[in-house]
Amino acid sequence: MARWLSAVLAATWLAGFALPAGAETLTWHFRSEHPNVVSVELYSEQRNHVWPGGGKIYILDDYSVRDISISCRPGEKICYGAWVRNRTSSYWGVGYNKRNSCTSCCYTCNGGETKIIVLNP
Repeated sequence: MARWLSAVLAATWLAGFALPAGAETLTWHFRSEHPNVVSVELYSEQRNHVWPGGGKIYILDDYSVRDISISCRPGEKICYGAWVRNRTSSYWGVGYNKRNSCTSCCYTCNGGETKIIVLNP
């Protein structure tokens, strides 16, 4: 019994080294100053992943700050894309479906949070 328990404990200890690192949380803060509804998605630069995913989007439909917390991989670079609903040519960050590039719309997943990102018309 003791030998079996030792083997189980050793296997559990070794398995701990094989498991991927735990997820981090990155909290985004957005405020839209645009008079129309704005849609937002968050895109991973390292993998093919989008938040919220599943064909859904985050909605900014008033002038208040919207907090969005995501679970992401430690060190992962995440960029935001925002656009006026039904008008993807009017955008912020990388825009709809990550079609554009940006210089300051990406953050690193590190358990922290972004500054308030104000989307002006």
